[in-house]
Amino acid sequence: MTAGAAGLAAEPAGPGQSTGPVRPVRVGLIGAGRIGASHAAILARRVATVELAGVADAVPAAASRLAAQLGVKAFGSPAELIGSDEVEAVVIAASSTAHCELIVAAAGAGKAIFCEKPMSMTLEEADRALAAAADVPLQVGFNRRFDAGFAAARHVVATGGVGTPQLLRSLTRDPGLANPGAVPPWTIFTQTLIHDFDTLLWFNPDAEVVEVYATADALVAPEYKSAGLLDTAVTVLTFDNGARAVAEASFSATYGYDVRAEVFGSAGMVTVGDQAASSLTHFGPDGRRVNTVRGDVELFLDAYTAEFAEFANAVRAGREPAVTGRDARRALAVALACVESVTTNRPVTL
Repeated sequence: MTAGAAGLAAEPAGPGQSTGPVRPVRVGLIGAGRIGASHAAILARRVATVELAGVADAVPAAASRLAAQLGVKAFGSPAELIGSDEVEAVVIAASSTAHCELIVAAAGAGKAIFCEKPMSMTLEEADRALAAAADVPLQVGFNRRFDAGFAAARHVVATGGVGTPQLLRSLTRDPGLANPGAVPPWTIFTQTLIHDFDTLLWFNPDAEVVEVYATADALVAPEYKSAGLLDTAVTVLTFDNGARAVAEASFSATYGYDVRAEVFGSAGMVTVGDQAASSLTHFGPDGRRVNTVRGDVELFLDAYTAEFAEFANAVRAGREPAVTGRDARRALAVALACVESVTTNRPVTL
C-alpha cells in the first residue's frame, strides 16, 4: 500500500495480520534518522493496514526530506504531529532519550503508540510511560519476536519441545563500527543487547531474571574506551527457575550481521539464526561461499513489517499488542543491571 492510500485493506489471516477488510490506521512517525526512515518506508509501502499520515523530527529539515521521499506530510514538530487530528497512532523512532516524554505526550493526546526500544532510559521513566499509556495501546519494537524463525523456535519451547529450559544463549554481532566516537556510553547494553535480553526472557516462559553478571571492554576501538565506548560484552543471567543464559555482543563481525539464539532443555535443544542472505551456496575451486546479510533491516525486513501489522491490528481491535511496555521494562531492568555489574565488577541481584 502506498502512502496516502485510502479505503479498506484486506490481508490473509495469520499472526500479526488482519482477518478481513479494515480501515487503515493513520500513523504519524516521529524520528527521521536511519531507523526512522526505514520504518517510514515500511509503513508507507509494506503494511496494508496502515496509512502513513506524515512524519516529524526534532530537526524539521530532516522530516521534510523524508516526507518528500515518501510523498507524505511533514509536520513542523513532534508536538504538532501528536496533536493532529490526521494522526490516530504514533510510531516513535526518535532518540532514545526522548522516548519517555514522547510516550507521555502521545498517550495524553489519546494516540495509540508504537515505540522503538528502549522504551526509556531508566526504570523510573519506564514506570511513568506505563502509567501514562495505561488506557491506550503501547507496543515496543522487539523485532525478533516477529521473525519467522525466532517465532517458530519459541513455539517449540512453549509447547514443551525442549522440556524444561536449562541453558540459553543469544548473541548480536554487528558488522562494523563506523563512528566509535558517536556511540553513547552503555549503548551495547541499552540499545544492542536489550534485544537479546528480551529474546531470552521470551524463550524462558514465565521465568524472571534474578541475577546478572556482565563484563565489557573496548576491543574494536580501544582508543575510545576513555570516552565511554564499550564494543564487546558478555553477560550471564540467572533465572528464578534455575536456568542460566549467556548473552553476548560485538560491534565488529567482519562477516556480516550475526543474530542467533539457542535453548537447551531437559528434552532437547532448539537453535535459530542464519547469516545467509539467501539459500544460494557457491561451490568453486576455493571452496564453498555464502553471501551474508549486512544489517538489521536486511535481516529483519519481514519481521519489521509483521510487527507493524500487529500494531495496526491491535489498534483496530482495541486490544493489547503482542509485545507490551511491561515486556520492555523487563528487558530494560536487565540492561541496567548489566551497567551496574560492569561499573561495580560484581553480580547484581534484581
